[in-house]
Amino acid sequence: MATQSIDGTGGERRGKNGAQAGAKGATKNGAKGRGQGVAKNGARNTKSGEAVAKSINFGPLGTWIGFNLRMAQETAFQAFSHRSQDVGESPGRFATLTLIARNPGISQTELSLAAGRDKSSLTPVVEDLVQRGMVERKRVPDDRRAYRLVLTAAGKKTLTQLTRCARRHERNLDAVIGLRDRKRFIQILKKIAAEIE
Repeated sequence: MATQSIDGTGGERRGKNGAQAGAKGATKNGAKGRGQGVAKNGARNTKSGEAVAKSINFGPLGTWIGFNLRMAQETAFQAFSHRSQDVGESPGRFATLTLIARNPGISQTELSLAAGRDKSSLTPVVEDLVQRGMVERKRVPDDRRAYRLVLTAAGKKTLTQLTRCARRHERNLDAVIGLRDRKRFIQILKKIAAEIE
């Protein structure tokens, strides 16, 4: 199933624009909902409780898992993006830096598989991190075409800062999902990622 990647900076821009457009729509309509997210009729709610596009008929989308999963991911990504603004780094780099830090010497092919991305879309991300001195490529002795990836001191520092943001973000998600349901929720998400065709 195609979803916005956590490493997609382009997706982050779309998310911000979508939020701004939604806020304008809510101001015009003056409609009020409850909380933030997707209402039962499919309307998105802002943090102030204003229902966005309340008059839109979402049809079956309102009860389809794929659509609601996509909306939840978009909302969660926007929230993480807001928290990581002070770091001065795209939150989309968090997963990449984490995987490299936890697996020093990982190849780019292994990294793409672990991140759930094709190699062609991951290459610009790695290239950007290398150029900015956060990731170092090391050649494999017996294969000059292959590289191993490791974090630099600058990469470790940025990852530490992003991890603080991510932990605060996770606490917010825990408050929404509930600690009792967290384990089961993650199991379901992993099952979807592993088994969907």
